[in-house]
Amino acid sequence: MTLGPLMIDLTGTSLSAEERTLLAHPLVGGVILFTRNYEDPPQLTALVKSIHALRSPRLLVAVDHEGGRVQRFRTGFSVLPAARRIGRQFDLEAREGLALAREMGWLMAAELTACGIDLSFAPCVDIDYGVSFITDRAFHGRPEVVSQLAGAYMHGMREAGMAATAKHFPGHGAVTADSHAQLPVDRRELADLEADLMPYRRLIANGLPAVMVGHLLFPAVDASPASFSPRWIGEVLRGTFGFQGAVFADDLSMGGAVAYGGVLERATRALAAGCDMLPVCNDRTAVEQLLAGLKVTPAPASAVRLARLHVREQPDVQALRASSRWREAQTLLAACAAAPRLELDPAKP
Repeated sequence: MTLGPLMIDLTGTSLSAEERTLLAHPLVGGVILFTRNYEDPPQLTALVKSIHALRSPRLLVAVDHEGGRVQRFRTGFSVLPAARRIGRQFDLEAREGLALAREMGWLMAAELTACGIDLSFAPCVDIDYGVSFITDRAFHGRPEVVSQLAGAYMHGMREAGMAATAKHFPGHGAVTADSHAQLPVDRRELADLEADLMPYRRLIANGLPAVMVGHLLFPAVDASPASFSPRWIGEVLRGTFGFQGAVFADDLSMGGAVAYGGVLERATRALAAGCDMLPVCNDRTAVEQLLAGLKVTPAPASAVRLARLHVREQPDVQALRASSRWREAQTLLAACAAAPRLELDPAKP
C-alpha cells in the first residue's frame, strides 16, 4: 500500500479503534499531531510507534513545532525561540545568528525525531513586512537574511535526520488577513514578488525536500489561490524553480480555503493543482466525507516524494540528552532566552 494524499488528526493521546480504522484507509498518508495529543516524551514515543506500526510504508507523522508561539509540545521539550529572535541575533553578529539558526533547527528536529516524529512544518520563510499575522514567526524583513537563516536552519534539521518544509509559498508576509480565518489577497504582479520568492529559490538550490503552499490569492498571477493553482505549483514552483520535493497544501479546513467549495471540491482542486498531501485538521466529518467520496489514485511520483520524508532511525530521548551536542545546544538556548545585548555605536547621536 502506498501513502495516500490525506493527512488527518487525532482526538487524544492514544489511538482509538475508530482512528485505527481511519488510518488504515488507502487515501490516508499521514497524521498531524497537536498539543491535545501530548503528555510527555514517553507517551508521544508510544503514540508515534503505534501509528507507524499500522502500515507499510509507515504513515508520516508531522507537527507544527517552529518555536516561539507555534510549538505544540513544551513540557519535556526545549522551549525554542521564535524565528525573529534568531534574526535579531543575526543583526548583532551575522555568524552568531547563522550558528543559532543551525543549532535551533538541529535541536528542534533532534528532539522530535527522538520520539519518532518524521516532520515538523518548518522553517517559516515569509518576509516580515510588519503587516502580517506571521509577525515573530518570520526570521527577518530582508529576503537575503531570511534566505541565509532558513538555509542554516534547514541544514541543522538535516543533520538531525529531518526533512525541512518551507512555508507559506508563495509568501504570507505582505498581507494583513489571517488565512486561518479568511482568504488573504495580494495584488502584486509576479515580477514584484521576487523578494518573497527568493528564499524558495535559494533553499531549492540547496536540496529543499518539501514546501507548504498557503491559501493565498494573487489575482494578477492566477484566479485561484496558490494552494489550488496549477500556475503556482506546476509552472512556477516545479517549472521555473525546478522543485522536485513534496508539496503540502496548508490545512484544507482553514478559512482561506472553505470559500472554494465543499471539502471534496477543495481536495480535488488541490490535488489537480499538484499538491502531494492535504492536511485536514479539526474536522472529523470532513475527513469522513473525503474517505467516502474522494476519487483519486495516488500518483507513483507523489508516493515516492512522500516516502522520502520518513525520518531515519535516530537516538532515543535518553541518548539524545546524554549527547554533547544537545548539552551545548542547551547552553546556547539559555543565552538566547536572555535579553539580546545592546551595542551602541558611539559615532551615532
